[in-house]
Amino acid sequence: MALNPPLADWKGRSAWLVGASTGIGRATASRLHALGARVTVSARDAEALARFVAAHPGSVALPLNVTDRAAVQAAAKQVFTQSGTPDLALYCAGTYTPMRATAFDLDVALQHVQVNYAGALHWLDALLPAMRARAAAGQGAHLSLVGSVAGYRGLPQSLAYGPTKAALINLAETLYLDLHPAGVGVSIVNPGFVDTPLTAQNGFRMPALLTPEEAAEAMLRGWARGDFEIHFPRRFTLWLKALRHIGYGPYFAAVRRSTGL
Repeated sequence: MALNPPLADWKGRSAWLVGASTGIGRATASRLHALGARVTVSARDAEALARFVAAHPGSVALPLNVTDRAAVQAAAKQVFTQSGTPDLALYCAGTYTPMRATAFDLDVALQHVQVNYAGALHWLDALLPAMRARAAAGQGAHLSLVGSVAGYRGLPQSLAYGPTKAALINLAETLYLDLHPAGVGVSIVNPGFVDTPLTAQNGFRMPALLTPEEAAEAMLRGWARGDFEIHFPRRFTLWLKALRHIGYGPYFAAVRRSTGL
């Protein structure tokens, strides 16, 4: 059953993707552009955004540091002026540094909070009034956040990263309850392992590893179905979902057996 109005025909629609200089965000922006969407891409790396625009005529680059609340407000106003309130706003900005409690680094942990979670709140603060007004006018409005299966339950190496993604999952669930009656779509994207500059830091074999392009296609299929949660690849994520429903003793033992940590 579709929990959101399906987003399938992108011709003439507009999308603002935050965190689109590399990886999943860039691949998704590229695919939306190919399908006819008017795409605005944001990230800190202005040079990478300029390369994207050069390769995707008609797209717009809007460099942005999501930890700067005033900058996010200004960027949203610029998007509204140039392209109108977007049909889709995607928060894909994120940072990841592997961390265990035996090497806890407070500054790194707080950086994850600022980029992965507080940045999403800045984005929401700038977008919500306009998205609600767009929905009230009978037009499409959809907010999508990129979480991670690392937010399902605690995992080794995920001390800084996992809790921020768990927060995004909870945030998306609460947003859905509040915004669905008002006509605003909300989705949470929970990828497994995707080959990006962030996951390149992992020193272990990543099962069911996808390319960013495969991840982008999975996201578009999820939006087209009207999914609330878009998770992939299912051969991996369904196993992790099953682990959410077992007790702590068996869960901790299963994780230790599978990871060796």
